[in-house]
Amino acid sequence: MKHIIILGDGMADHPVERLGDKTLLQYVNTPAMDWLAQHGRCGRLITIPDGFLPGSEVANTAILGYDLNEVYEGRGPLEAASIGYEMRPNDLALRCNIITLGDGRIITHNGGNLETEEARGLIEYLNEQLAKPINEACGYELVQFITGIQYRHLLVIRGGNKNIECAPPHDHPNEEWRTLLVKATTPEAEETATLLNDLILRSQELLPKHPLNVERARQGKRLANSIWPWSGGYRPSMQTLMQLYPQIKSGSVISAVDLIKGIGYYAGLDIIEVEGATGLADTNYEGKTAAALEALRHQDFVFLHVEASDEAGHDGDLELKLQTIENLDRRVVKPILEETAKWDTPVSIAVLPDHPTPVEIRTHVSEPVPFLIYNKGIEPDSVQHFDEVSCVDGGFGLLRLQQFMQTFMQL
Repeated sequence: MKHIIILGDGMADHPVERLGDKTLLQYVNTPAMDWLAQHGRCGRLITIPDGFLPGSEVANTAILGYDLNEVYEGRGPLEAASIGYEMRPNDLALRCNIITLGDGRIITHNGGNLETEEARGLIEYLNEQLAKPINEACGYELVQFITGIQYRHLLVIRGGNKNIECAPPHDHPNEEWRTLLVKATTPEAEETATLLNDLILRSQELLPKHPLNVERARQGKRLANSIWPWSGGYRPSMQTLMQLYPQIKSGSVISAVDLIKGIGYYAGLDIIEVEGATGLADTNYEGKTAAALEALRHQDFVFLHVEASDEAGHDGDLELKLQTIENLDRRVVKPILEETAKWDTPVSIAVLPDHPTPVEIRTHVSEPVPFLIYNKGIEPDSVQHFDEVSCVDGGFGLLRLQQFMQTFMQL
């Protein structure tokens, strides 16, 4: 049997008064996911271990069956793997957003929806104007900025200490940024925290002067006017999925998001790049669907990750998030269901979010998410609609962390 996980990042939500106190999944029209729920089995899943923040890197790693207490090192190392940066033993790699500040607050975590090529110029500028003087002063390469995708980049501190507390910018919209600066959690990490805060402050002096931001200011657009490093760690040690699950001999990951590709890299999955995959509502749904089906023809396992709902949730855009859920159902789930139904080899399909990103609070929350699993031989439960409320009555009940992947592989 082949296996595919279709993950709608941040798709789960809270009841919304404007929708008659329904969640978005309850309100929106999702005939393909509902069919899978009616003919498969559903449940809820706790994706965030105790003591961890509800980040996508945590939730997706847990969904794939890993014990976070054993493998977690933060987003930075995962994104380093995704963009091809080979971490050295003493590297501290941090995710580095380019964000928008205004009136002393974090306006948006995405720098006004930067395009990758726009950001590339900003990263080169930061390396030349900020990193180079620091490196020359200390006599070695202490600091390096590395271009990722859109607003999501990498900051490497050679010899940095990971015992620091960094605030994920998407968790703190409209909050005062100064209170969120990096804090050391051990005396040994004070030097690293001081360096990172200095980089943040100096970036705020440099970035508004860049021609991209000068033009944005002229047009009245949001400025990409500060870096924001967070979720740093060292190179992780992870077994591959092939080592963990004998059912998987080969597999692929499809995502526009660096950290998901990084998880896939350490999990031993092939990373499939899809032209036009953006991580936003305008992503190439059809291209990702076609790539997933082609991979599944030749491999045992595919992890298909779609980021759009999460970004809409962070932006607090209700209509857009509803649209992204409909798009996932109509342009991803439906064609995968219809095509795999024709195959001689049976395919097990799972659909779930990694965490809720409620539009009315614009940040991740650590709450159970609904999930469904369907294959031709499964015994259906009573669930008729795929949503947070209906799945409470699902036949799988409430699973925790690695139990999802274990269950998915054993069916």
